[in-house]
Amino acid sequence: MGIKEDMPLLARHEGVWEGTYKYYNSEGLVVDEHASRLFCRFKDDAEFPYHQTNHYTWADGRTDIRDFPARYHDKRVWWDNELIQGYAAEVGFDEHARTVMLYWQRTGDPELYLYEMIQISDDGQSRCRTWHWIRAGKLETRTAIEERLVTRDWASLEG
Repeated sequence: MGIKEDMPLLARHEGVWEGTYKYYNSEGLVVDEHASRLFCRFKDDAEFPYHQTNHYTWADGRTDIRDFPARYHDKRVWWDNELIQGYAAEVGFDEHARTVMLYWQRTGDPELYLYEMIQISDDGQSRCRTWHWIRAGKLETRTAIEERLVTRDWASLEG
């Protein structure tokens, strides 16, 4: 069995997604907001069968691109790079098959970790994501992300 067969819920996320990230401090005030375009790809690559690239754009013209190739084993996608270390896993007890959970730490910052929940709509055309950033056991930041599917054919928009 391959990654898409082992993780059919995650496979539903394959494609290009556009949306908005909003960051809230622990008091609930918006401290950052930006647009996003994410490429979620499953590739024929033995070392990195899942590969995500995030393109961010702020209203003031700033941009950033972050690349996240991931390994796969034990029914989880695993990251270990200069930015993050962690995994994504399907939530098996979600009888509606909508939820993927991520856990990761910032590389080089062991006091900061993050849990993310991703819920995909039943029609697969939209998803929402929430992040809880925790430092030394205390909530530091929340991120709320709303996205819509642009296309499943990521290769047509890549490059």
